[in-house]
Amino acid sequence: MEGIVVKNLSRDFEYYEKEAGMKSSIQNLFHRKKQIRHAVKNISFEVQKGEMVGFLGPNGAGKTTTIKMLSGILHPTSGEISVNGYVPWERKNEFKKQFAYVAGQKSQLWINLPAVDSFALNKSIYELSDTEYKQTLGELVELFGVQDFLKVQVRRLSLGERMKMEMIAALLHRPKVILLDEPTIGLDFIAQNNIREFLKDYNRKNGVTMLLTSHYLKDIEELCHRTIVISHGDLVYNGTLEHIRNIFSKKRLLNVRWNAPVGREALTRLGALKSWEPMKAVLEVEDADVAQTIQRLFEISEVGDINIEAAPLEESIARLYGQEAREADSEQV
Repeated sequence: MEGIVVKNLSRDFEYYEKEAGMKSSIQNLFHRKKQIRHAVKNISFEVQKGEMVGFLGPNGAGKTTTIKMLSGILHPTSGEISVNGYVPWERKNEFKKQFAYVAGQKSQLWINLPAVDSFALNKSIYELSDTEYKQTLGELVELFGVQDFLKVQVRRLSLGERMKMEMIAALLHRPKVILLDEPTIGLDFIAQNNIREFLKDYNRKNGVTMLLTSHYLKDIEELCHRTIVISHGDLVYNGTLEHIRNIFSKKRLLNVRWNAPVGREALTRLGALKSWEPMKAVLEVEDADVAQTIQRLFEISEVGDINIEAAPLEESIARLYGQEAREADSEQV
């Protein structure tokens, strides 16, 4: 089966506790207190061929651990994984030629060499023909517009330019599955947008399966129709982002502009005042109170413009994390 299939996947890590001080260090030589951390707990999900799926979760949720198991870097404690029909930790050459792993915080390029030298090394590793290599490299270089930086040492490139080179290195062998771990971290707005547009276009043209983790919700909103949310190692949601908003957000933001100044005190009784200036304000109100609040806003002063928006999706995601955390704590009591 092509795509990604995960069944009852778990990964535990063993570690040892030690108190501070020389006495504890000596005691630790003879007796160590072993602890087990359950990084991923019995999760199951599927990503269909050609689908782009977001993989969300707070720090320490188990996202990177899962990505590393999907790529074969880590072996699971229990459970099954199939990536394009292969078991990742068996590390067969056919499998390694079908996937790419791009991590925004780690580089696969030699920083003291020009990127083109690392590209040539990947050509040999993936056993690409001269024709195939030149054609693919030419297409990617043109798409990213980095013709002038191929012979520049990687350490002298900007972060945005380096990430483009990382993408090229990962895609030279035309993988069918791409695992993206924070690919836009640290990039400025323009560089982030360029990477997102490239991934969107690349997926559309090549039908590549992508699993994307990111703390920038904009990445997920623009690229992925579906998202998987993991928290404390547990899979807590698998569905659309819009559904998360509908479940957790029963509030609306009213962006109001008046034709004459309005005092702050007149608004505080209507809802949570997110921002205020004499001629404009943003109010957060319950969904059921929107109509009544709008009527009262018109009574306060002549309204020049009013816009109703859903509460930020980030708030709904945070509530989802918080709900799962509270449930986990209650189970331990």
